[in-house]
Amino acid sequence: MEDVKKIVAELIKDSLNSSITVEEIEQRLESPKDKSNGDLAYPCFTLAKVLKKSPTIIAEELKENIKVSSPITKVEAISGYLNFYVDYKDVYSSVITDIMREKEKYGFVNYGKCGNVVVDYSSPNIAKPFHLGHFRTTVIGRALCNLYEQLGYNVVKINHLGDWGRQFGLLIEGYKRFKDEYDIKSDPLHALSEIYVRINKLAKEDENVMNIARENFKKLEEGDKESIKLWQYFRDVSLKEYMRIYRKMTIIMAYEVIILYHLHMPCILWEHLPNIPNECPKREVQDYLVHLFFVFDSTVIG
Repeated sequence: MEDVKKIVAELIKDSLNSSITVEEIEQRLESPKDKSNGDLAYPCFTLAKVLKKSPTIIAEELKENIKVSSPITKVEAISGYLNFYVDYKDVYSSVITDIMREKEKYGFVNYGKCGNVVVDYSSPNIAKPFHLGHFRTTVIGRALCNLYEQLGYNVVKINHLGDWGRQFGLLIEGYKRFKDEYDIKSDPLHALSEIYVRINKLAKEDENVMNIARENFKKLEEGDKESIKLWQYFRDVSLKEYMRIYRKMTIIMAYEVIILYHLHMPCILWEHLPNIPNECPKREVQDYLVHLFFVFDSTVIG
Protein backbone atom coordinates (compact mmCIF):
# COMPACT_ATOMS: atom_id res chain seq x y z
CA MET A 1 0.00 0.00 0.00
CA GLU A 2 2.81 2.41 0.85
CA ASP A 3 4.48 1.75 -2.52
CA VAL A 4 1.21 2.51 -4.33
CA LYS A 5 0.85 5.75 -2.37
CA LYS A 6 4.32 6.77 -3.42
CA ILE A 7 3.57 6.02 -7.09
CA VAL A 8 0.40 8.13 -6.91
CA ALA A 9 2.20 10.95 -5.11
CA GLU A 10 4.94 11.00 -7.75
CA LEU A 11 2.33 11.14 -10.54
CA ILE A 12 0.69 14.15 -8.90
CA LYS A 13 4.05 15.83 -8.29
CA ASP A 14 5.07 15.41 -11.96
CA SER A 15 1.82 17.09 -13.00
CA LEU A 16 2.14 20.03 -10.60
CA ASN A 17 4.01 23.26 -11.11
CA SER A 18 4.54 23.72 -7.37
CA SER A 19 7.20 23.41 -4.68
CA ILE A 20 5.11 20.85 -2.78
CA THR A 21 7.08 17.65 -2.14
CA VAL A 22 6.23 14.01 -2.88
CA GLU A 23 6.23 13.34 0.89
CA GLU A 24 3.69 16.11 1.53
CA ILE A 25 1.43 14.81 -1.22
CA GLU A 26 1.71 11.27 0.11
CA GLN A 27 0.71 12.39 3.61
CA ARG A 28 -2.48 14.00 2.26
CA LEU A 29 -3.67 11.00 0.27
CA GLU A 30 -6.90 9.49 1.59
CA SER A 31 -8.76 6.20 1.21
CA PRO A 32 -12.36 6.93 0.09
CA LYS A 33 -15.04 5.33 2.26
CA ASP A 34 -17.08 4.66 -0.86
CA LYS A 35 -14.96 2.33 -3.01
CA SER A 36 -16.84 3.48 -6.11
CA ASN A 37 -14.80 6.68 -5.75
CA GLY A 38 -11.54 4.82 -6.15
CA ASP A 39 -8.82 3.41 -3.92
CA LEU A 40 -6.92 6.63 -3.21
CA ALA A 41 -7.98 10.25 -3.34
CA TYR A 42 -6.05 13.51 -3.22
CA PRO A 43 -7.91 16.60 -1.92
CA CYS A 44 -7.01 19.59 -4.12
CA PHE A 45 -8.37 22.13 -1.62
CA THR A 46 -4.91 22.64 -0.09
CA LEU A 47 -3.59 23.70 -3.52
CA ALA A 48 -6.29 26.30 -4.17
CA LYS A 49 -4.52 29.09 -2.29
CA VAL A 50 -1.13 28.33 -3.83
CA LEU A 51 -2.34 27.94 -7.45
CA LYS A 52 -5.12 30.55 -7.07
CA LYS A 53 -7.67 28.26 -8.69
CA SER A 54 -10.71 26.39 -7.46
CA PRO A 55 -10.13 22.79 -6.26
CA THR A 56 -12.45 21.52 -8.98
CA ILE A 57 -10.40 23.13 -11.77
CA ILE A 58 -7.13 21.96 -10.21
CA ALA A 59 -8.42 18.37 -10.05
CA GLU A 60 -9.53 18.51 -13.72
CA GLU A 61 -6.19 19.92 -14.89
CA LEU A 62 -4.20 17.35 -12.95
CA LYS A 63 -6.33 14.56 -14.39
CA GLU A 64 -5.55 15.70 -17.94
CA ASN A 65 -1.80 15.82 -17.25
CA ILE A 66 -1.49 12.42 -15.60
CA LYS A 67 -0.55 9.47 -17.82
CA VAL A 68 -2.20 6.32 -16.52
CA SER A 69 0.00 3.22 -16.22
CA SER A 70 0.08 0.04 -14.11
CA PRO A 71 -0.91 -0.37 -11.33
CA ILE A 72 -3.17 2.71 -11.83
CA THR A 73 -6.12 1.87 -14.12
CA LYS A 74 -8.11 5.12 -14.04
CA VAL A 75 -8.01 8.69 -12.70
CA GLU A 76 -11.11 10.80 -12.11
CA ALA A 77 -11.72 14.37 -10.90
CA ILE A 78 -14.71 14.42 -8.53
CA SER A 79 -15.78 17.51 -6.56
CA GLY A 80 -12.28 18.85 -5.99
CA TYR A 81 -10.76 15.42 -5.38
CA LEU A 82 -8.40 13.56 -7.69
CA ASN A 83 -9.41 9.90 -7.42
CA PHE A 84 -7.17 6.99 -8.37
CA TYR A 85 -8.27 3.44 -9.17
CA VAL A 86 -5.68 0.75 -8.52
CA ASP A 87 -5.35 -2.78 -9.89
CA TYR A 88 -3.98 -4.54 -6.83
CA LYS A 89 -3.45 -7.78 -8.76
CA ASP A 90 -0.45 -6.14 -10.40
CA VAL A 91 0.72 -4.85 -7.02
CA TYR A 92 0.42 -8.27 -5.35
CA SER A 93 2.17 -9.97 -8.27
CA SER A 94 5.05 -7.50 -8.06
CA VAL A 95 5.35 -7.93 -4.28
CA ILE A 96 5.34 -11.74 -4.52
CA THR A 97 8.00 -11.60 -7.25
CA ASP A 98 10.16 -9.37 -5.03
CA ILE A 99 9.73 -11.71 -2.06
CA MET A 100 10.66 -14.77 -4.11
CA ARG A 101 13.75 -13.01 -5.42
CA GLU A 102 14.97 -11.40 -2.19
CA LYS A 103 13.75 -14.11 0.21
CA GLU A 104 14.70 -13.28 3.84
CA LYS A 105 16.26 -10.00 2.69
CA TYR A 106 12.87 -8.67 1.55
CA GLY A 107 12.00 -5.47 3.38
CA PHE A 108 15.57 -4.99 4.65
CA VAL A 109 16.43 -1.36 5.39
CA ASN A 110 19.89 -0.43 6.66
CA TYR A 111 18.53 2.10 9.14
CA GLY A 112 20.65 0.79 12.01
CA LYS A 113 23.93 0.74 10.04
CA CYS A 114 25.18 -2.28 12.06
CA GLY A 115 24.69 -0.50 15.39
CA ASN A 116 24.36 -2.85 18.38
CA VAL A 117 20.99 -3.58 19.99
CA VAL A 118 20.69 -5.87 23.03
CA VAL A 119 17.41 -7.74 23.54
CA ASP A 120 17.04 -9.63 26.83
CA TYR A 121 14.10 -12.03 26.67
CA SER A 122 12.64 -15.35 27.83
CA SER A 123 14.92 -15.59 30.91
CA PRO A 124 13.41 -18.51 32.88
CA ASN A 125 14.63 -19.39 36.37
CA ILE A 126 16.60 -22.57 36.98
CA ALA A 127 14.68 -25.38 38.72
CA LYS A 128 11.32 -23.78 37.90
CA PRO A 129 8.90 -24.74 35.11
CA PHE A 130 8.65 -22.69 31.93
CA HIS A 131 5.39 -20.75 32.41
CA LEU A 132 3.12 -18.72 30.13
CA GLY A 133 4.97 -15.47 30.84
CA HIS A 134 8.18 -17.01 29.52
CA PHE A 135 6.39 -18.15 26.35
CA ARG A 136 5.08 -14.62 25.88
CA THR A 137 8.43 -12.87 26.31
CA THR A 138 10.17 -15.48 24.13
CA VAL A 139 7.82 -14.84 21.21
CA ILE A 140 7.81 -11.05 21.64
CA GLY A 141 11.58 -10.97 22.13
CA ARG A 142 12.28 -13.00 19.01
CA ALA A 143 9.86 -10.84 17.00
CA LEU A 144 11.68 -7.69 18.14
CA CYS A 145 15.02 -9.27 17.21
CA ASN A 146 13.73 -10.06 13.70
CA LEU A 147 12.49 -6.49 13.26
CA TYR A 148 15.77 -4.96 14.43
CA GLU A 149 17.76 -7.27 12.15
CA GLN A 150 15.62 -6.23 9.17
CA LEU A 151 16.37 -2.61 10.06
CA GLY A 152 20.10 -3.23 9.78
CA TYR A 153 21.05 -3.58 13.44
CA ASN A 154 23.49 -6.09 14.90
CA VAL A 155 21.24 -7.79 17.46
CA VAL A 156 22.71 -9.37 20.59
CA LYS A 157 20.12 -11.81 21.96
CA ILE A 158 20.37 -12.52 25.67
CA ASN A 159 18.61 -15.24 27.59
CA HIS A 160 19.56 -14.48 31.20
CA LEU A 161 18.96 -17.61 33.25
CA GLY A 162 18.59 -17.03 36.98
CA ASP A 163 20.82 -19.75 38.40
CA TRP A 164 22.46 -18.10 41.39
CA GLY A 165 21.39 -16.75 44.76
CA ARG A 166 20.27 -17.71 48.24
CA GLN A 167 17.29 -19.60 46.83
CA PHE A 168 19.70 -22.33 45.80
CA GLY A 169 20.73 -22.72 49.41
CA LEU A 170 17.05 -23.34 50.16
CA LEU A 171 16.63 -25.70 47.22
CA ILE A 172 19.67 -27.74 48.24
CA GLU A 173 18.21 -28.16 51.73
CA GLY A 174 14.76 -28.99 50.38
CA TYR A 175 16.23 -31.53 47.97
CA LYS A 176 18.09 -33.29 50.76
CA ARG A 177 14.98 -33.43 52.94
CA PHE A 178 12.20 -34.24 50.47
CA LYS A 179 13.69 -35.76 47.29
CA ASP A 180 12.49 -39.28 48.12
CA GLU A 181 8.87 -38.06 48.25
CA TYR A 182 8.83 -36.96 44.59
CA ASP A 183 9.21 -38.62 41.18
CA ILE A 184 12.15 -36.45 40.19
CA LYS A 185 13.34 -38.61 37.29
CA SER A 186 10.14 -38.40 35.24
CA ASP A 187 9.44 -34.69 35.80
CA PRO A 188 12.42 -33.03 37.51
CA LEU A 189 11.38 -29.38 37.08
CA HIS A 190 7.91 -29.89 38.48
CA ALA A 191 9.33 -31.86 41.41
CA LEU A 192 12.07 -29.29 42.13
CA SER A 193 9.54 -26.46 41.97
CA GLU A 194 7.28 -28.17 44.51
CA ILE A 195 10.26 -28.92 46.75
CA TYR A 196 11.30 -25.26 46.64
CA VAL A 197 7.79 -24.02 47.51
CA ARG A 198 7.68 -26.48 50.39
CA ILE A 199 11.11 -25.62 51.84
CA ASN A 200 10.54 -21.89 51.37
CA LYS A 201 7.33 -22.10 53.39
CA LEU A 202 9.15 -24.07 56.07
CA ALA A 203 11.96 -21.48 56.18
CA LYS A 204 9.43 -18.70 56.85
CA GLU A 205 8.14 -20.65 59.83
CA ASP A 206 11.49 -21.83 61.15
CA GLU A 207 14.51 -19.48 61.25
CA ASN A 208 16.83 -22.46 61.69
CA VAL A 209 15.90 -23.70 58.21
CA MET A 210 16.74 -20.28 56.76
CA ASN A 211 20.09 -20.31 58.58
CA ILE A 212 20.85 -23.73 57.07
CA ALA A 213 19.95 -22.36 53.63
CA ARG A 214 22.34 -19.43 54.12
CA GLU A 215 25.07 -21.85 55.12
CA ASN A 216 24.34 -24.01 52.06
CA PHE A 217 24.69 -21.03 49.75
CA LYS A 218 27.90 -19.99 51.48
CA LYS A 219 29.29 -23.47 50.83
CA LEU A 220 28.22 -23.13 47.20
CA GLU A 221 30.09 -19.84 46.88
CA GLU A 222 33.16 -21.37 48.48
CA GLY A 223 33.17 -24.27 46.01
CA ASP A 224 31.95 -27.12 48.22
CA LYS A 225 31.93 -30.20 45.95
CA GLU A 226 28.61 -31.64 47.13
CA SER A 227 26.86 -28.26 46.81
CA ILE A 228 28.31 -27.68 43.34
CA LYS A 229 27.23 -31.15 42.23
CA LEU A 230 23.62 -30.51 43.27
CA TRP A 231 23.62 -27.01 41.77
CA GLN A 232 24.99 -28.40 38.50
CA TYR A 233 22.28 -31.05 38.49
CA PHE A 234 19.55 -28.42 38.96
CA ARG A 235 21.00 -26.44 36.04
CA ASP A 236 21.44 -29.43 33.74
CA VAL A 237 17.89 -30.76 34.08
CA SER A 238 16.51 -27.23 33.69
CA LEU A 239 18.50 -26.43 30.53
CA LYS A 240 17.53 -29.78 29.00
CA GLU A 241 13.84 -28.98 29.48
CA TYR A 242 14.17 -25.37 28.30
CA MET A 243 15.97 -26.41 25.10
CA ARG A 244 13.27 -29.00 24.42
CA ILE A 245 10.64 -26.25 24.66
CA TYR A 246 12.66 -23.82 22.53
CA ARG A 247 13.00 -26.46 19.81
CA LYS A 248 9.25 -27.05 19.84
CA MET A 249 8.77 -23.31 19.43
CA THR A 250 11.37 -23.42 16.59
CA ILE A 251 13.30 -20.82 18.58
CA ILE A 252 16.77 -22.16 19.23
CA MET A 253 18.55 -19.95 21.72
CA ALA A 254 22.21 -19.91 20.68
CA TYR A 255 24.42 -21.13 23.51
CA GLU A 256 26.70 -18.10 23.30
CA VAL A 257 23.84 -15.80 24.28
CA ILE A 258 22.57 -17.83 27.23
CA ILE A 259 24.00 -15.91 30.16
CA LEU A 260 24.74 -17.98 33.26
CA TYR A 261 26.41 -17.16 36.53
CA HIS A 262 29.46 -19.27 37.24
CA LEU A 263 31.35 -20.15 40.37
CA HIS A 264 34.55 -19.15 38.61
CA MET A 265 33.28 -15.69 37.60
CA PRO A 266 34.80 -13.82 40.58
CA CYS A 267 38.22 -15.29 39.72
CA ILE A 268 37.91 -14.28 36.06
CA LEU A 269 36.86 -10.72 36.92
CA TRP A 270 39.54 -10.36 39.58
CA GLU A 271 42.16 -11.50 37.10
CA HIS A 272 41.23 -8.68 34.71
CA LEU A 273 40.54 -5.91 37.22
CA PRO A 274 44.20 -4.76 37.41
CA ASN A 275 43.92 -3.87 33.70
CA ILE A 276 41.34 -1.17 34.45
CA PRO A 277 42.92 2.28 34.99
CA ASN A 278 42.11 3.85 38.38
CA GLU A 279 40.79 7.01 36.75
CA CYS A 280 38.12 5.14 34.73
CA PRO A 281 34.57 6.36 35.43
CA LYS A 282 32.29 3.88 37.20
CA ARG A 283 30.15 3.43 34.06
CA GLU A 284 33.18 2.40 32.00
CA VAL A 285 34.21 -0.14 34.64
CA GLN A 286 30.69 -1.60 34.59
CA ASP A 287 30.75 -1.82 30.79
CA TYR A 288 34.13 -3.57 30.95
CA LEU A 289 32.86 -6.15 33.44
CA VAL A 290 29.82 -6.80 31.24
CA HIS A 291 32.19 -7.33 28.29
CA LEU A 292 34.19 -9.89 30.30
CA PHE A 293 30.94 -11.53 31.35
CA PHE A 294 29.97 -12.03 27.68
CA VAL A 295 33.41 -13.28 26.67
CA PHE A 296 33.64 -15.73 29.54
CA ASP A 297 30.15 -17.15 29.02
CA SER A 298 30.63 -17.60 25.28
CA THR A 299 33.82 -19.60 25.85
CA VAL A 300 32.44 -21.75 28.67
CA ILE A 301 29.03 -22.50 27.21
CA GLY A 302 29.98 -22.60 23.55
